[in-house]
Amino acid sequence: MIREPIYTATPLKDLRPTQITVGLREVEEKRRRWSEKHGKKAGKFLATHMIPVVLGPKKQPYVTDHHHLARALRDERVREVATTVVLDLSRLEPESFWFVLDNRGLMHPFDEHGERRRYRDIPDSIDDLVDDPYRSLAGGLRRAGGFAKDTTPFSEFLWADFLRRRIKRKETERDFERALETALSLARSRDADYLPGWCGPVDD
Repeated sequence: MIREPIYTATPLKDLRPTQITVGLREVEEKRRRWSEKHGKKAGKFLATHMIPVVLGPKKQPYVTDHHHLARALRDERVREVATTVVLDLSRLEPESFWFVLDNRGLMHPFDEHGERRRYRDIPDSIDDLVDDPYRSLAGGLRRAGGFAKDTTPFSEFLWADFLRRRIKRKETERDFERALETALSLARSRDADYLPGWCGPVDD
């Protein structure tokens, strides 16, 4: 028997992140798409884009996916979203809670420089997520066909780290389109064959 997911309406201000960064260019893209929806289309979109959460200490909902969407909707002054609980860890103490999330691949405690940080450095609010331009570059790369969408947790952060080591940050910030062209070339190389969604090299 297949069970339908149970969802609840959750205030966006109550959602807590499980990562430190987002790509703000990606957030702006989602804001643009949201602004194109009106009336029933907007309601249907919210109903079909449930945000998965883990219940942590004091029953607080921690987002495990769709951070960019949550931030975009928050910036658009949307008050509530549909969430679905994928795991209830509310009985755990904070340190145990974060340890379990970490070891189950349900968090990404890396900053905008790709450096691992302490659990306490993860923001308390979606509003306080930090911009990582390489995460935006990875998102642009996927949409351009540089790699396939994959179910590997935080797969686009793996691509962001790959690009971070090969393209200078100033180049990414100064000329995004040119950086994207470079990223496409890199994505087709054998150097990227270990990454999720790799589509293989393109022969000239």
